[in-house]
Amino acid sequence: MAVVKSRGAFNVHREVLDEQRLEEASQRLDYGERHPPLIKRLTKSIRCSVPRLKQTVVGCLPVLYWLPRYSIWEYGMPDLISGISVGIMHLPQGMAYALLASVPPVFGLYTSFYPPLVYFFFGSSRHISIGTFTVLSIMVGSVTERLAPDSNFFIINGTNVTDVVDISTRDLYRVQVAAATTVLGGLIQLVLGMVQFGFVGTYLSEPLVRAYTTAASAHAVVAQLKYIFGLSPARFSGPLSMIYTLVEVCSLLPKTHLPTLTVSSVSIIVLIAAKEINAAFGKKLPVPIPVELLTIVVGTLISYYITLHSSYNISVVGEIPSGLTMPSIPDRKIFGDVIKDAFALAVVGYAISISLGKTFALKHGYRVDTNQELVALGLSNMVGGFFQCFSVCSSMSRSLVQDSTGGKTQMAGVSAAVIVLVTVLKLGPLFQQLPKAVLSAIVCVNLKGMFKQYYDVIMLWRTNRVDLVIWLVTYVSTLLFNLDMGLGASIAFALLTIVLRTQHPQYSILGQVPGTELYMDLETHKEVRGIPGITIFRSSATVYFANAELYLEALEKMSGLDITKMIQYQRRQEAKQKRREKRAERRARRAAKRQKQALRESTKKATTVFSVQEEVGQLEEGNEGQELEWQPRENSTVFVMPDSPRSADGQSSWVYLKDPDMATLGSASELHDGDTTTLGSSSEDTLSHDLERVSLGSLGKWTWDIHSIILDLSPTNFIDTVAIKTMKNIFHDFGEINIDVYIAGCQALVVEQLDRGGFFSESITKKHLFATVHDAVLHCLHHRGASSSLHDHECTLEMSNTKL
Repeated sequence: MAVVKSRGAFNVHREVLDEQRLEEASQRLDYGERHPPLIKRLTKSIRCSVPRLKQTVVGCLPVLYWLPRYSIWEYGMPDLISGISVGIMHLPQGMAYALLASVPPVFGLYTSFYPPLVYFFFGSSRHISIGTFTVLSIMVGSVTERLAPDSNFFIINGTNVTDVVDISTRDLYRVQVAAATTVLGGLIQLVLGMVQFGFVGTYLSEPLVRAYTTAASAHAVVAQLKYIFGLSPARFSGPLSMIYTLVEVCSLLPKTHLPTLTVSSVSIIVLIAAKEINAAFGKKLPVPIPVELLTIVVGTLISYYITLHSSYNISVVGEIPSGLTMPSIPDRKIFGDVIKDAFALAVVGYAISISLGKTFALKHGYRVDTNQELVALGLSNMVGGFFQCFSVCSSMSRSLVQDSTGGKTQMAGVSAAVIVLVTVLKLGPLFQQLPKAVLSAIVCVNLKGMFKQYYDVIMLWRTNRVDLVIWLVTYVSTLLFNLDMGLGASIAFALLTIVLRTQHPQYSILGQVPGTELYMDLETHKEVRGIPGITIFRSSATVYFANAELYLEALEKMSGLDITKMIQYQRRQEAKQKRREKRAERRARRAAKRQKQALRESTKKATTVFSVQEEVGQLEEGNEGQELEWQPRENSTVFVMPDSPRSADGQSSWVYLKDPDMATLGSASELHDGDTTTLGSSSEDTLSHDLERVSLGSLGKWTWDIHSIILDLSPTNFIDTVAIKTMKNIFHDFGEINIDVYIAGCQALVVEQLDRGGFFSESITKKHLFATVHDAVLHCLHHRGASSSLHDHECTLEMSNTKL
């Protein structure tokens, strides 16, 4: 029991809870219950029961959870209105984003129909709209144009190759490439979801995703410039392809097709004005004005009646077949060429979808299963790929419309899919005269929200510089290295920042907040007071192989103890002491030998007794009238001199004085003038006196008043073998200079890892573990602190409490 002075005059009796007592309490539980055998665990995992089967089926098909509880009267009308609004947005965006994917527009409509139906059964989010998305469309387009460039489809006229492109053959092969990439990406998502790898999306931080989408929007704008200006630039791929494309477009600006530019400009102006009206009066309108759909309808009508394609050579959408296509297996030969792109599409699509899904789930109070979302997206892409769709994910604009118009469940997605189905079956051919410049204008205007993400630079500059660096590196690498390589470089850099931040954490020395059991940083909190004789050290990050050595260096620096030099000095002093003891033994043997010799000679003289005084007396008689000189003895170590004047009876006392020229105790600087010993003193007394004076206190900078060090490991959530060795070295090294080391705040998992790693031994036991820093401090004060020091510390606490 520990006694601590608290507020007022009350004494608080508090038990010191160390890790050993906690472990003894936990061992009272049955070990078999906490650690069942492997066979028992496997049997339990494969055991089948009706509740377990129901839980598994509902987990795989979330629709079975909410559909039986679906209320038509409560949710039917809001979902229908929301579905119509989202379906109207699907039409222009599907056709426009198909241009980004470099496939015919009708395949964008297919992509807006099949995947939402699959997600209806397997998805766990009720408010996101699955379908085409800008970033994924651009990524698919980079793959299709790389594997199916125009140069591979020039029409051969006889023996000559013309500059005319076989558009139908090219588009057919590009659709195969897009479908193969989508199927492979969906398969990757499905496998990741089945092996519970949903946490992979957590490595894509929000600054990284926002910077990546911002850079992708820049790629999208550059890709649409050829449709806006009516140009035909050369196709570039690989790193710096966007820069080369932009330079090529600028060089071709004098050849701009003015009718196409006019259609693009008018469409952009109309779209921006209509969206501003929507934003200003959106709260007063029951549903947003379908700006994109109205623009498509008006553009198609104008193009049809004015014959823009034949009269002004303006590029239009072209033939849109009616009906749905039969499923087919993509060309398996393409899989090997698109596997890297498929993995990038899988990761980016999942990151965007799960971020939006969690946002709406938090808003409406339900949970989104990360692994199930991977499965749902994977199946949506796989099934869609068999129907010639390209990669899909959730769209921010459509999801916001679905939520703002009152959508409650994924029934809104089914309603939107029905709108798309009607368009594909009956209304598709009506859009054949739609200018592609109108679709490009829709793409560029819809990127307005992503362009606003440039303000993230200002916000991150004020809040977090590391996230700002991640944002800038992601943006620049995506612009320069293209979308797939840019994503890999961005993730690698983000992981590198994590390693660097854990490798260089913040180290601090803790002190006690007076009157409490709280311990905080001495440098950042002025009211905190240090505890005499105790150093409490804490790192803000987990101790592992990357920062274990830095942890030890920071401990030495902040505690003021250069443990390496101090141990070297101590060992050197121990060696010197051994040499002194050996010299003392030799002196003692020589002295004993001389005494025996003197005794033998004295026995020969019957009438005289030999003594040092008589010897010196004879010396004085022989030098009568002269000053007494120093005379060395045989061992050349001492001189004999009178200690006091001769008395009346002729007697005088004598002492031995050490030879000033003799090198003793290692160096002359270790002795002081007047260091004498009486004749009757022994060599051991002399050495003890010298060693007492030659101590660490005489070294100045190597003096310390620390008797205990407490390592606060509360921020540590795991520990590896390198860190365990470092901890053992800390205990051993500081123990050599008589400083006790304790560990506080250790989590149960870390204690188990220490135990398995062989950390505990006869010298390092679990008695060195404490549940809290305060428990460790109380133990140190009672164990090593003098009673007066403890009393002074308690008085200080009492005075602080009185002031409070």
